[in-house]
Amino acid sequence: MGFLKNKKFLITGILNKFSIAYGIAQAMNQQSASLAFTCLNKKNKKKIQAIAQHFNSNIVITCNFLNQYNIKKLFINLFKYWDNFDGFVHAIAYAPKRQFSDNYITSVNKSDFNKTNYMTSYSLVAMIQECHNRLNPSSAIVTLTYLGSKIAIPYYNVMGVAKASLESNVKYIANNVTKNRFRINAISAGPIQTISSYSIPNFKKILKHSKNFSPIKRLVTIDEIGNTAAFLCSNLSSGITGQVIYVDGGFSISMMNHLF
Repeated sequence: MGFLKNKKFLITGILNKFSIAYGIAQAMNQQSASLAFTCLNKKNKKKIQAIAQHFNSNIVITCNFLNQYNIKKLFINLFKYWDNFDGFVHAIAYAPKRQFSDNYITSVNKSDFNKTNYMTSYSLVAMIQECHNRLNPSSAIVTLTYLGSKIAIPYYNVMGVAKASLESNVKYIANNVTKNRFRINAISAGPIQTISSYSIPNFKKILKHSKNFSPIKRLVTIDEIGNTAAFLCSNLSSGITGQVIYVDGGFSISMMNHLF
């Protein structure tokens, strides 16, 4: 019996088996959770349906998170399957590729800034607004962030600004939850080679640096991030909310190791 048995979670953000959200779904499935999934559009729905079947689920709902009506419709469709549920994983982030340039000042513009912050940060609030009344008591929500929210990472640019907003969102949401309806936390993951990371120039240098100078001398895996997410969504973490949990091999506490 897994520690998520009889719990139901919505997983967003899976693109393929290398996605961080895939590692989270895998860990939750191993702990006996029932899962539902989102896909971006009809084009990739069959791929996500195949992944869902691997996790014994037939629930895949299309949602473009840039539109708040689509988020409302997502939960209307989800509640056709589940009357209530126990939380969700917010693994959604987006910035136009042109924003990953070598100069934040000259590349950023109002349209891309708004779109990136809406998709990466505001979508979390929008999801909670649409579903919080259907969450079971002691539910849990987990979102994903990155060290670029705290320090300036080359090329990360407006995404770092959006992740900082996301982390602040987590704190304010956690502080305003009533009647212990749910807890919310963020995982700050070490760099992972995914489809999304391909947009960041010189990302291989970031991977190499993180591997060489983290205390554990290797990169973290989607399985390790998944295990942390499963724990944060379980009753085992009942005293934790509003936090940013670092799953980065300790890199965030050892950034001067390269000097010695």
